[in-house]
Amino acid sequence: MFEISDIRTPLIGPVSLSIAAGECVSLRGPSGSGKSLLLRAIADLDPNDGDVLLDRQSRNRVPAPQWRRLVAMVPAESGWWTDTVADHFKPGPETAALLEALDLPHALDWKVSRLSTGEKQRLALARALQNAPRVLLLDEPTSALDDQATIRVEDLLRRQLKREVTILLVTHDEAQARRLAGRHFLLDKGRLAPEKDPVA
Repeated sequence: MFEISDIRTPLIGPVSLSIAAGECVSLRGPSGSGKSLLLRAIADLDPNDGDVLLDRQSRNRVPAPQWRRLVAMVPAESGWWTDTVADHFKPGPETAALLEALDLPHALDWKVSRLSTGEKQRLALARALQNAPRVLLLDEPTSALDDQATIRVEDLLRRQLKREVTILLVTHDEAQARRLAGRHFLLDKGRLAPEKDPVA
């Protein structure tokens, strides 16, 4: 169980939410409502009050680098700290399988400077998944992708759910929320509320 308990910053909260292992929950809301800020707070990337628990273990008792491997955030625009894609990945069959699933089998040979926005999005997801996180915090993971690439990403996410990975999905795409998530929430002015039918 992944439990968000009274998370708050000057702009959002308090927010509380429990998500089961293997469950995807969608989060939508108007631009500027605090969706990305909430994900950053959960990942402990920005100062915040409250707590987050993974299987009843508080993030306050887990070293920050370890927490961010267990609870991995994939932002809408990812950062890259060296010039070559391979430097951001651990070599091995698991990485190769992730890249193949995302139709990027030769990406380790590429320079970051040649990547499109959509390639960066897919590679950022693969980079997070190589650490076998227990929770994925996804911020518009397919916003720059065409239909075929989106299908591949969603298929990969479904496989993660079957492995009991928990997903909190920020998406503007109502149909995507319906395809992947079983519960839906709206964030508006920093406050969270259930959304009964995101496609009505």
